[in-house]
Amino acid sequence: MTSYESAGVNLDAADELVDRIGWRVTSTWTEDVVGGFGGFAAGLQIPAGFEHPVLMMSTDGVGTKGEIARQAGLLEGLGYDVVAMVADDLAAAGAQPIALTNYVAVGFLDLDRVETIVESIADACADADISLLGGETAEHPGVMAADQFDISATALGIVELGDEIDSDLVSPGDVIVGVKSPNLRSNGFSLVRAIAAKHLPLDEPFPDTDIPTAHVLLEPSIVYSPAVTNLLARVRPHALSHITGGGLPGKVVRVLPEGTRAVLERSRWEVPHVFNVLQKLGKVPPGDMFRTFNMGIGFVAIVAEDDVDATLQAFETTDMDSAVIGRITEGDTGVEIA
Repeated sequence: MTSYESAGVNLDAADELVDRIGWRVTSTWTEDVVGGFGGFAAGLQIPAGFEHPVLMMSTDGVGTKGEIARQAGLLEGLGYDVVAMVADDLAAAGAQPIALTNYVAVGFLDLDRVETIVESIADACADADISLLGGETAEHPGVMAADQFDISATALGIVELGDEIDSDLVSPGDVIVGVKSPNLRSNGFSLVRAIAAKHLPLDEPFPDTDIPTAHVLLEPSIVYSPAVTNLLARVRPHALSHITGGGLPGKVVRVLPEGTRAVLERSRWEVPHVFNVLQKLGKVPPGDMFRTFNMGIGFVAIVAEDDVDATLQAFETTDMDSAVIGRITEGDTGVEIA
């Protein structure tokens, strides 16, 4: 006789996981949440203050950063990575993230491992004022190795109709403010893994530091959305850009109208040490570095010159380090790093 358990799926473990993580999930809920944990779905009332609310959604994952975390046994920061990827995309559209669901695929349901991942997601949601409404853990025996996993999430955001941020207002003379990122966040890890496999043992100190390489590479992402929400209460940005895959050239160009060009001054910010080491060890051309990694700038706001001081102050009040890093000029549409 063949049973579901003999085929590799443990339903009893799945039930125990629900019991373990329930309180972590519901700890992120506000009075706007409708439904109960463990049902087929949960809902969210539209928060007060919106006359014509527009709902926006974003889906993303942590990519192959999860593979380094698996090898190192360091899973605690992955929740911040997945929340940042989806919440900050919503913030770049002018939306306030309000809810999130997650998906974890595993080869074998290791309760401690999945509990750690979900706890990290719940912590990140709590820090960003996002309700974690629920999720799914799927066991894939025979498809994934027993200790392999993948993580993704979908976030829901809300914005008042007409307050969405697009590129219509961007014009020559606008100022580019960059919000700094001290680490890799979740992008470029296929290249990171290739370099690390040859030059960077995960359990040895990262070059010129006394910190294990795995800890440096797995440092959790900053979640920018609360800071961006604060900015939007003070300033009307002409455009916002979340710097993920594609880097500054690939993401800033998305918010440029035809006939405008972003000129970034590389001397305006310090590239974190981790990028310099990866570039040197991997002999990666500078252009490839900027197209693969954030290179120290995780989020960009394009604002009118009169709004620069208010923009910098808004980020400062939320403990984000920001700086003017360039301007918008006339020219062929593109991003120039000078």
